[in-house]
Amino acid sequence: MVLSGPNVGSFPKPRQLPTKRHHLFYLEPLISLSMICDIGNLHIYYETCGEGNPVLAIHGFGIDHHVMTGCMEPIFTNRAGWKRIYFDLPGMGRTHAPRWLNDADQMLDVIIEFCESVIPDDQFLLAGESYGGYMARGLVRSIPERLKGVLLICPVVIADRNRRDLPPRRVFVKDKSFLASIVPSAQKQLFERVLVVQDHQRWDRFTQDIIPGMNAKDEAFLKRFEKLGYSFSFEVDQLPHPFDRPALILLGRQDASVGYHDSLKIATNYSRGTVAILDRAGHGLEVEQETVFNCLVNEWLDRVEAV
Repeated sequence: MVLSGPNVGSFPKPRQLPTKRHHLFYLEPLISLSMICDIGNLHIYYETCGEGNPVLAIHGFGIDHHVMTGCMEPIFTNRAGWKRIYFDLPGMGRTHAPRWLNDADQMLDVIIEFCESVIPDDQFLLAGESYGGYMARGLVRSIPERLKGVLLICPVVIADRNRRDLPPRRVFVKDKSFLASIVPSAQKQLFERVLVVQDHQRWDRFTQDIIPGMNAKDEAFLKRFEKLGYSFSFEVDQLPHPFDRPALILLGRQDASVGYHDSLKIATNYSRGTVAILDRAGHGLEVEQETVFNCLVNEWLDRVEAV
């Protein structure tokens, strides 16, 4: 079920749009419930799994919620008491982008409004991957009192790609015979450009976690958004005081997309934060070092539960 609002010329920011409705339907087998959250003419698609304390997951730019379900759901298989909320950002996945949405400040407003609608009273855990990690830090700055903990996976720290401190490009595993069997495509090109471990197992995860979002994105909207306002108008990492709840920042030492050096500069913002730089890991850290990823995320959840 996909709903799209009318493409009307100019609208105020979504925090000024009071109309909210939720449409429910069931999705099997992995996610138990799928919904639409209406905020004005913006219809946000999201899925939930489990019951208990909320966990909000924000995916990266140009993909959709599958990247978060792919890496987070295996962790919660053996952990009860958590309600996972996976949503598609506007212009990505099943959430259509309205014409008034032009920049990161408005995107953050959309996410805050979504939180107020879907998680109106509770504190919640927050997980963000890549550009989702950039948006997540906007929430840390805007509504820190609502967050029980934060997980940042290969986060964008410097929005301007030309200013990022990036390591040299390196590939550790390249199954040439398997890669030769894949039909050339934009998806294959991205796989070979981003991952430092390129084999059958990682391609299977790539087709599950990344390709659905690549196929569903609004290319025209994303190009316009990148041109007009990919970065916040404010310094997102200038906090009045450090975030003092359990945090985990996971970085790939060979991540040639966002790097890891820039993330180290913001580590002091998280006074209860663990920062891990994983070797043999690029921008697909969660699949390139899945065992370590699962271990560290479980330890983060242990710290949250111990509070």
